[in-house]
Parts: sequence; structure tokens; C-alpha cells
Amino acid sequence: MDALASTLARSPELFPHSWDVQSDTVTLVRLTKADYEAASFLDARALGPRTLSRTLPYPQLAQAVEQSGLPERAHFIFHIGHVGSTLLARLLGADGRLFALREPAILRTLANLRTDPALKARAFGDEEFEIRQSVFLKLWSRTFEPGQTALIKATSFASELGPRLLAHPSAPKALLLFARPESYTATILAGANAREEAKTLTEGRLNRLHRRIGRDVWRLGALSEGEALAASWAAEMSALVEIHRSAGARAMLLDFDRFLANLEDQLTRTFRHFGCKTTPKKVAEILAGPHMQRYSKAPEHAYSPDLRRELLDEARKAHAAEIAKGLAWLDRAAQDAEAIRNCLALAAH
Repeated sequence: MDALASTLARSPELFPHSWDVQSDTVTLVRLTKADYEAASFLDARALGPRTLSRTLPYPQLAQAVEQSGLPERAHFIFHIGHVGSTLLARLLGADGRLFALREPAILRTLANLRTDPALKARAFGDEEFEIRQSVFLKLWSRTFEPGQTALIKATSFASELGPRLLAHPSAPKALLLFARPESYTATILAGANAREEAKTLTEGRLNRLHRRIGRDVWRLGALSEGEALAASWAAEMSALVEIHRSAGARAMLLDFDRFLANLEDQLTRTFRHFGCKTTPKKVAEILAGPHMQRYSKAPEHAYSPDLRRELLDEARKAHAAEIAKGLAWLDRAAQDAEAIRNCLALAAH
């Protein structure tokens, strides 16, 4: 075993941070356990001025991974965006038996290669894609402590990979996190940054929704803000429908609003889904920790379920008309598109 393979096998300190598909090179960065715990996103935001990095050809990395004998052993959190996925990843990772990795950038690259027609045409065939996906999964499966299992929180659009990922021989489990359309729309409208982000993502989401139903139906320019958010909800939710259909009991549905309404029971249920037996005392200790009082994506800011409720109530009053337009759009769209009917049915499950 060469030096790189030995280092990779020893711990997750060398993290595959980015993959340049054009040059087929991978950049590894050195992250400590504390770096992983602090990072809300394992992308450029996880790097600091002193972060050490090394770029090498993908074939060299793949050879080292093969020599190391690393197994695939990871679970997943898939979600529709802005529904508490970062919070759940932090709460579950606080147990110690789950090692949380939040939004690896390379997982986004893999998702783009499968969902962007322009990239897919220039990329790898299915067999080569699966091989490369497996190489990265083996690297993400490493943990600092024996007995831990990696828990990968995906970016929302990476849910498109869910059926493929959950079909792997390691039989991973997944949490499917969502909110109902009214709550999702109010959440986006409650924050200026979330609204701007949604505007930049809507075109891609609408394209994915059209591919899901097999035809182009709606024009982005003809949709109001509330209608565009409803289409975004349907696009992301339709990916969870496919995961739920393909993985069955290995994919657990969780409505974020119901989670907040019954924290102890729902967190206990989630731990058990991932094979972690726990006690009421342990769950209470985790919920009494800092994560329920901080904004998970930016822990330097205070946040809480009560503050979230206040912001949503304000958004519901200020944007009642747009929320109503979005819900009406979903009702109309569901009449003609089975995929959207399935989304509404799953959300009401």
C-alpha cells in the first residue's frame, strides 16, 4: 500500500473537496474533526487561509482508494431545501455514532452530471459514472471513531441521485425531509436571501420538473413568485417521491413542522431509523444543547423554533396573496400531471 492509500485508510482527514471534470483532477484538503463539525457546507465555505490542499489526477486517487480497501458505509439525508436539514444533521451528529458530512461539493458535481443535459452529453457512461461515484462514497464513508457511520446530508437537487445511491449493495438508509407547500412557500418568502436564491434556482428546477413529467408545460416568465415557488417545491418533492418509491422502508419521511411540534419523539424515531438505539435522557441532552438555539447554517446567529414561527406568521400575513397563488397553481397542475399528484399525496402521508 502506497503512502496516499495508507493515509486515506487511516482517517477522513484528507477530504475530497472538489473535482474538476474537464481536467479529471481531484483536490484533497486536510480537515480536522473540529473542521468537519464546524462546517455547515463542505464546499469553498469550509476552507480557510491555512487549509492545506493537494490536487492529483483522478486515476491516481482511484488507485489509492482501491489499495486502501475502503468500504462503502454511509447513510443520507435528502430534502427539498430550507426544511431544517442542516439542523437534523447537527442533531444526529451530536450522538457520536453518526459522523455528519454536510453537502460535499463533489456530490453536487455528480448530481449535475446526471441532471444537466449539456453536461451529461459530455460526461461518462453509466458504468464509469457508477465507478467514480463509488470511489467518492468510499472516501465519504470514513469516520474518525470506530463504530461510527457516516451520514451525508445532500444538497437539495442531489436528491436526483437518491434512487441510485440507495440501490448500492451496502443498503444505506435515508431521511427524506420536507415541508408541506404552504409552509415551504412561507419559509422562502420570510427571508430576503432565500427569495433571491429561489429566483436563481427556479429555472433549473422547472426544467427538472418538466423532465420528470415528460413534457414542457409552464413558462417561467408567466409564473408569479408564489407559483414559481410552488413549482420549485414540486420539482424537489418529486425527487423524494422517487426515492421513497425505490427504497421503501429504508427511506423515512419526516415533515419538518411535525418534527418541531414533537421534538423528542421525532428525533428518537430518526435515530432508530439509522440503527441508533437511544434513551429519553440522551435525546433530551442533545435537544438542550446549542443546536436548537442557533441558526444551523450560520451558528454565530441565534435562532429558535419560536423565532421561526414568528417569521413564518409574518410572511403569511405579508404574502398571503402569493402563497394562495402558489397553492392554487399546485391544485391545477396536479390535475394534469401525475408526478405532482404524487408529490401532494406523499406530503399528506
